[in-house]
Amino acid sequence: MTAAVRVKILGVGMGPAHVTSEVAAALRSIDYVVAAEKTQDGDTDELLAARQAILDEYAGDTAVQIVAVPDPKRDRSENLTTQRYQAAVNDWHRARAVEYGQVLADRGGTAGFLVWGDPSLYDSTIRIVEYVRDLGTDLEVEVLPGISAPQVLAARHAMVLHDVGEPIHLTTGRRLRQAVAAGQENIVSMLNPPPEQLDLTGIDDWTIWWGANLGATGERLVSGRLADVMPAVVEARRAAREDAGWVMDVFRVRKP
Repeated sequence: MTAAVRVKILGVGMGPAHVTSEVAAALRSIDYVVAAEKTQDGDTDELLAARQAILDEYAGDTAVQIVAVPDPKRDRSENLTTQRYQAAVNDWHRARAVEYGQVLADRGGTAGFLVWGDPSLYDSTIRIVEYVRDLGTDLEVEVLPGISAPQVLAARHAMVLHDVGEPIHLTTGRRLRQAVAAGQENIVSMLNPPPEQLDLTGIDDWTIWWGANLGATGERLVSGRLADVMPAVVEARRAAREDAGWVMDVFRVRKP
């Protein structure tokens, strides 16, 4: 009987400064890292380079190779309905699972997946690995937590994310308008499109605490009355991408 492939899904925050001692120890125990490669035509994938920096810092003398898997295409058409968007993402994840499963079956041993932030929050690596298992690859899976983007956002702005005894609603930029319409008044939004594409109708007077590339190259912070600071957010996001070659942003908005 073929031995199960060991898979370690490791939350790495936004880079070497956020790696916990638990994850650092796990990095020294893996044979290789599987990661999606999102560029073509010989361009540098800066997120692969960031993963390499983490390995250089923590994998010790062990030469841990990054196995870069060309990322399947996804339907990114504008104005997709929620149903079509979810179907497109599910198809994309299952296509990834086919490619990842081939790598895991061929190589065996212990594979690592380095997840930005924390694997439990707006990341699909756990789900994709389950798809790999459904396709027939025998896996032993371990998940270790990381520092999430909302945690770093709160720390950078020196704030608590909710008032005393009050809830906070976590969503995506695509669903921000829906959350506001449902009466949510304290919202953290991740997986955001460029800010000029957000529907901010009716929340001009809300306060925003925004950050991009938190804890990594290109970090930017903006806060204030939403209508007043949105031009600064647009510029800061552009500058963050220019500095790092990529951009991830997160923000909190609260009704006054």
